[in-house]
Amino acid sequence: MQAVILAAGEGYRLRPFTVNKPKVMVKVANKPILEYVVEALASAGVRDIVMVVGYRKNRVIDYFGDGKDWGVRIEYAVQSQQIGTAHALKQAEELVREETFLVLSGDNVIGAETVKALNRPWTVAYKVSEEPSKYGVLILEGNRIRKIVEKPSGLVSNLINVGAYHFGKEIFEWIGDRRDLVEVVNLMIENGYKFECVEAKVWMDVVYPWDILKVNDLAMGFSGKEVGGKIENVTIVGDVRVGKNSILRANSYIKGPCIVGENSEIGPNSVIMPATSIGDNVKVGAFCYIENCVIGDNVIIMPNCHLKDCVIDDGCVIKPNCTVISDYAEIVADGKLHRVRAGAFVGENCEIGASTVLKPGSIVGNNVRISELKVVDGAIPDSSVVL
Repeated sequence: MQAVILAAGEGYRLRPFTVNKPKVMVKVANKPILEYVVEALASAGVRDIVMVVGYRKNRVIDYFGDGKDWGVRIEYAVQSQQIGTAHALKQAEELVREETFLVLSGDNVIGAETVKALNRPWTVAYKVSEEPSKYGVLILEGNRIRKIVEKPSGLVSNLINVGAYHFGKEIFEWIGDRRDLVEVVNLMIENGYKFECVEAKVWMDVVYPWDILKVNDLAMGFSGKEVGGKIENVTIVGDVRVGKNSILRANSYIKGPCIVGENSEIGPNSVIMPATSIGDNVKVGAFCYIENCVIGDNVIIMPNCHLKDCVIDDGCVIKPNCTVISDYAEIVADGKLHRVRAGAFVGENCEIGASTVLKPGSIVGNNVRISELKVVDGAIPDSSVVL
C-alpha cells in the first residue's frame, strides 16, 4: 500500500507559529504533527509514502529525509503554489505507482487504527464533532456518502470529513484543473462513484494557537515513567518522560502527563504540572511554576517565572519573575471573535524582560523584544520592540 501525505500548506490561522515553519511541523508532545501521521502509516504497515510539500518545504525535507529513521520510504512532490488540496494531490501523480492508495492530511494527528480502517477504495474517514461548521460535513444515506458540504452555516450534519481517503488512480483524471479535493469527490459521486465512510478512531486537529495546548495534552498517550537523564531528589508523580542527558534538580516536583526532552535542565525547586511538554536544550531556572504549556527547543526560562496555558516557541528567553496569567480572553482570529481560556502564545526567538506580565490571550510575534516591567495585552507584531 502507498500513501500520499498533503503537507504543503502554511496554516495561516496558527500564526505566529507558522511564519518560519509549515503547520505540519508545529510540535505537540515534542513531535511535529506530521510525525504522528508518518508513525500511524508505519504502524499500519504502509511503508511507501509520497509527501507533497510546498510552504517552507525544507523544514519538512530536512527533518524526515528519506524516511529510514521511521522504517518507511519517503519521496517528495512539490506544490509551488498552495492553491488547493486537489492541486496538491495532482503534483504526486507521477509518484503514485499503485492502482489504489491512501491520501492523508499532514496537519492532523491521526492513529494507526484510522489508517487500517481505510482498507478499501473510495472510502472517506469521518469524526463526530461538536463544531461541524469549521469543517466539511458528510451527508449520508446509510453508509454511503451523498455529498460533502464545506463549512455549513446551519446544522447539516455532525460527521466531519477529516481529510483521510482511500482512492483509485482514476482520481487524477477527475481532478483536471480543479483545486479542491472535496469538489472532485462530490463530482465523482454525482457521476456514479460509490463513496463510503469509516470512523476515525483517533484524530485531532490544530486550527488556532490555543488548539496546540489541547492536542498536546491528548497526544501524551504514553503510560509509566521513562527517565533517560539524571534525577536528583525530585518527586515524580504520574506518567513522565525525561530525555537522555537531561537533569531534574533537587526538590523539584513533576506531575504527569509530562515530557522533558533531551539535554534539558529543570530547577531546583521548580514545579512542572500536567499537560506540559518541554523541548530539547531547555533551561528552566529555580522556583518556576509551569502548567499546561508547550515549551519549544532551546528556550531559557529564568528563575521565579509562572507560566500557565501558554505556548513558547523555539529560542525564546524568558527573564526572571515573568508571569503569564491564564483566564478567559476574547481573541480575534480568521476574522472571527473567539472566547477561549488561555495564557500567552509566543513566537520564535523572543526575549521577554524581567518581571513582565503577559495577560490572557496575548499573542507575541517572532523576534520580539519586550523590556522589563511591562504588561502585555493583545497582539504584538513580528520583530517589534516594546520599550
